[in-house]
Amino acid sequence: MQCWYMSGAGNDFMVIDGRGLTLDYAALAKRLCAITGADGFMAVDHSDVADFRLHFYNSDGSRGEMCGNGARCICKFAYDHGIAGQTMTVQTDAGLVPGWRLGPDLYKVKLNNPGSLDLSRRPDCAYAELGDPGVPHGVRQIPGLTWDMADRLREEAVSLRFAPEFPKGANINFYDWVDETTVRILTFERGVEDYTLACGTGCGSTAAVLWAAGKLPGGKLTALNRGGTLEVTVEGDDTITAIYLQGPAETLKTMDV
Repeated sequence: MQCWYMSGAGNDFMVIDGRGLTLDYAALAKRLCAITGADGFMAVDHSDVADFRLHFYNSDGSRGEMCGNGARCICKFAYDHGIAGQTMTVQTDAGLVPGWRLGPDLYKVKLNNPGSLDLSRRPDCAYAELGDPGVPHGVRQIPGLTWDMADRLREEAVSLRFAPEFPKGANINFYDWVDETTVRILTFERGVEDYTLACGTGCGSTAAVLWAAGKLPGGKLTALNRGGTLEVTVEGDDTITAIYLQGPAETLKTMDV
């Protein structure tokens, strides 16, 4: 079986073409992610309602509703392999996700609108769930956040990830402002149970929380992740009507597994 190792701003994935195959994806996710230390596993499948179906699993074998960086990578995979054109729609567990090829290694997707958005789920942490059911995220500002604070914040990240206020568990996004439209962000992901170099739905959730709090009046956010920069655009008047995520998507290598 061929497998493609892909990266979206440092968020890395093992990807296969699963069309017409019957496979134990959970077991395959654990085995393939262990080869490279990838954050997640993705398989393309047939769909009756979209150009193709995305099956997404975390590296521990747990199924994920959706993944923003993964969606951009799977769009590149689909275009490069003739599965879809430059504009496409992906079926995910969180709903349909439109995607666009902007360049050879540059892709944009429309993230699912928030199924839940609660600025005071905890006194110290907002909550956003993109999709319904969606990807759960806690969002907390850490004044003066820098990358070298990751180990110092690990215990807090784990505690929030399993907090009772987040019944499905949650990815935890720490952020702080760099300027009025730019944040530095550090995400601890459930299923990976560690920090990742970038999280697309985490950046989208952070932008949604800031927009809802009136802190993102222009609707555009630049998110600086350890693995790369992602651009998020939030649209809406009284409620959010669209969230777009744009950034790099690359194929690092192909391997037989």
